[in-house]
Amino acid sequence: MIFQIEHLTRYRYSQPATEAYLELRLTPSPSPTLSILNHKIVVNPTCPTSPYTDCFGNYTHFCAMVAKHQQVDIINNLLVQTSPPTTPQDALDLTIAESRQLFNSQLHQLYDFLLSTPVVPVGGIAKRWASRFFKPNLKLGHALLNLTSAIHKHFQYLPGATNVKTPLPTVWKQKKGVCQDFAHIMLSILRTAGIPCRYVCGYIENALPLDTENNKKPLLGSSATHAWVEVLLPGGYWLGLDPTNNCISSQQHIPVSRGRDFREAAPVIGTFKTSGSQNMTVKVTVKRISTTHTPRSTILF
Repeated sequence: MIFQIEHLTRYRYSQPATEAYLELRLTPSPSPTLSILNHKIVVNPTCPTSPYTDCFGNYTHFCAMVAKHQQVDIINNLLVQTSPPTTPQDALDLTIAESRQLFNSQLHQLYDFLLSTPVVPVGGIAKRWASRFFKPNLKLGHALLNLTSAIHKHFQYLPGATNVKTPLPTVWKQKKGVCQDFAHIMLSILRTAGIPCRYVCGYIENALPLDTENNKKPLLGSSATHAWVEVLLPGGYWLGLDPTNNCISSQQHIPVSRGRDFREAAPVIGTFKTSGSQNMTVKVTVKRISTTHTPRSTILF
């Protein structure tokens, strides 16, 4: 599948800002299931940028705005091609006990993806879920799919029910939230169960193509960037799981950045200096392109 993606992030200040410093994680990493055909990031007003790769492998641009401004637009234009993911069935057929034994032999490499973070605490109510879904004799694949389905059923997807500052205990209590919250819930349970995992921020197809069957529905969480989870399987394969849509990540999922929680994978993050307030709006459009032509690959900033 080929997708054209347009992602606008706009910051408006009630009073002019004199400085702003931004980190942009808007460049996907090419993989066997994802190819970048064209990519361009536009920042208005223009400013000096410095690219680097962070500790999680995210290609990042640092932007420094030192001229007075009242609005910032960050436009990410992507043309990508996705392929069906392949899943190693042998790893999914291992029991939880066998999987933990293999993970325990690599703790120095997996340490970051098993830790509690300020946003994703380990233990507490997650311990009950971990005990229920990750019994030692169960197969890892069945446990992961059952957990994905249970989160999807237990929590109501309700935009506006939470924001980026809503603590996870509140999400547990009100049983409502958005894709970011569902990903954090899943991360908390998996890490409590001793299963290495990471947060994924990216895009999903947000409009059904004309040839789609009538009984299919658009994926949830597609009006802005989307969030899901990747679980490390024994053998080193990362399996994507989307509790918001109760599915394994597919060709309709375009991963862009990764981290231990949303703070480390946020597509745009930064600080600004102004005497007024800030308002941010985000708009994402993902359109499937029906073509057999593959454009020449270019990456521009």
